[in-house]
Amino acid sequence: MAQDLVLEIAGLEKTFNPGRPNAVTAIAGLDLAVQPREFVSIIGPSGCGKSTLLRLVGGLIGPTAGDLSVNGRSAQEARLARDYGMVFQAAGLLDWRSAVRNVELPLELMGWSKSRRRARANEMLELVDLGGFAAHYPSELSGGMQQRVSIARALSFEPALLLMDEPFGALDEMTREYMQAELLKIWRETATTVIFVTHSIPEAVFLSSRVAVMSPRPARIAEEITIDLPERSPPVRDTEEFFRAVSLVRRTLRSVEGT
Repeated sequence: MAQDLVLEIAGLEKTFNPGRPNAVTAIAGLDLAVQPREFVSIIGPSGCGKSTLLRLVGGLIGPTAGDLSVNGRSAQEARLARDYGMVFQAAGLLDWRSAVRNVELPLELMGWSKSRRRARANEMLELVDLGGFAAHYPSELSGGMQQRVSIARALSFEPALLLMDEPFGALDEMTREYMQAELLKIWRETATTVIFVTHSIPEAVFLSSRVAVMSPRPARIAEEITIDLPERSPPVRDTEEFFRAVSLVRRTLRSVEGT
């Protein structure tokens, strides 16, 4: 598999309970290649296997067949090498740790010294515009702020790949749009490659350089759409180019679903 790709997937298959009457093939014949510094959104019908794909890439579950490499390594090797960070819909912060200590957690597990991890955690909180909230606990932070702490934690050890599974799905619309703009700012500043799972077509279009549309189960990448917008800032949402891109992705998704 190519060494210059952050992610390369060929012929990926995942069957749960193989060989049993209740076997379910969630993914079959899935191919995907992601270049360094790309922002790729994954969209598809509900239950098609988007989160399963992210878990496979993250090495949380193993494939039934096919090839998958992250930075030229297997998913398991990449997990051990900490080639990726993960952000989920629930921020997953530890209630008894302050914001800065939540960001420190992976660095602590990696054996960083207290002074080094504190400096890095403070740097990451500044990156997500929470420098003044380092001592605050999760219960003292809004949902959007908690997600920013989660993003800071995922990026603290400088992973090559950031996996995001509907991270803004539980937020209200205005907070969600703010977080999308913040994520783009962070992406530009860190040059991290992002794979972003979402159910929202406008969100996928606003964030992504490319949208991969998954088919119903057993899922594959049915279509890949390049998103070419004049800019990536909130005003672009009101442009003709944005509406055309949203319409194209929506038509493609409907075609894939057969509706």
